[in-house]
Amino acid sequence: MSGIEGKVVAITGASSGIGAATARSLAQDGARLVLGARREERLAHLAGELRAQGHDVEFTSVDVRDREDQARLVALAQETFGRLDVLVGNAGVGPVSLLDELRVDDWDSMIDVNVKGLLYGIAAALPVFRAQGYGQFVHTVSTAAYKTVPGQAVYSASKAAARALTEGLRQEVGPSIRVSMVSPGYVATEFVESVPDPELRARMTAMKEEFAIPPEAIARAIRFAIEQPDDVGVNEMIIRPAAQP
Repeated sequence: MSGIEGKVVAITGASSGIGAATARSLAQDGARLVLGARREERLAHLAGELRAQGHDVEFTSVDVRDREDQARLVALAQETFGRLDVLVGNAGVGPVSLLDELRVDDWDSMIDVNVKGLLYGIAAALPVFRAQGYGQFVHTVSTAAYKTVPGQAVYSASKAAARALTEGLRQEVGPSIRVSMVSPGYVATEFVESVPDPELRARMTAMKEEFAIPPEAIARAIRFAIEQPDDVGVNEMIIRPAAQP
């Protein structure tokens, strides 16, 4: 099935930023959506907005660090719409800091969400895609997977792992299941609000205000990967501000 209309798409990290922008974009093209995120009140608001426009949307609270939550998201798609065509693994966190600060809990969080979160999504959706004989994974990665800077060592490591995992998945699944990754650069989202160090957060905020692109730019890339014919795989896209170094 090519195009967007009628496809059943589950999205993690859908309550704001890239996830919410992707939900709105795909809904406008006729996708049927199952939205997941930790902030259920925001999901409810987004679902209400889209339903008021006549779109088919379900949602459930999902913490991607919880295997059962991800299995429940996939099951909700099957129970509501009879199948799952696409899983957009978009949830991610980035409380970046210098290694000397020894913010080990933050390191654990980035590994748990950015790497294990994708693994748990694969564990939930891959058996469904195999049984159906088709499906697609779309993973939101980051330009940090390709280049790191001081303060982002652990974040970059988690995103490099996510990139390797996604490419390995692509090579293993065969032609009936498509695998795509989209790596954003600076995007106007809430990302910098999680940065604990005031000085680093101020520098990142200044760069965000100077040249960050809107989350809709990443949503368009995700849409492009999904709407291709079944025999066309869009494997990897880097979407960054033209002014980003």
